[in-house]
Amino acid sequence: MTARGAVVERYLAALARQDWPALATCLAADVDRIGPYGDRYQGREPYVAFLRETLAALTGYDLHVSRLIVTHDVVVAQLAETVDTPDGRRRTHEAVVFDLDAAGLIRGVQVFLRRSEVVSALA
Repeated sequence: MTARGAVVERYLAALARQDWPALATCLAADVDRIGPYGDRYQGREPYVAFLRETLAALTGYDLHVSRLIVTHDVVVAQLAETVDTPDGRRRTHEAVVFDLDAAGLIRGVQVFLRRSEVVSALA
């Protein structure tokens, strides 16, 4: 992995562990996140707070990264997030586009959903 892609690897690893201080170090102070439904969070603190609150409300969270595509200032992550729902374990396949600033920090995050499906019943 290139140094430019390493920041996204660190971000995704921190997200999977819900390590908010480590995740915050990957973000530019003025990060701009646009979600799949047009929801938007601007600034490191509001974005990290959104992630913390969202993941705290989920049970059984699991993140699996299939691949990263790295260019000079853009990294695309193909991934799946799985959580427990009343219907069972639900996996959502996504592509996330990360824009990097000149310092190599994440300055933009755009989330695109592909599909969501129940993959197993809860015991």
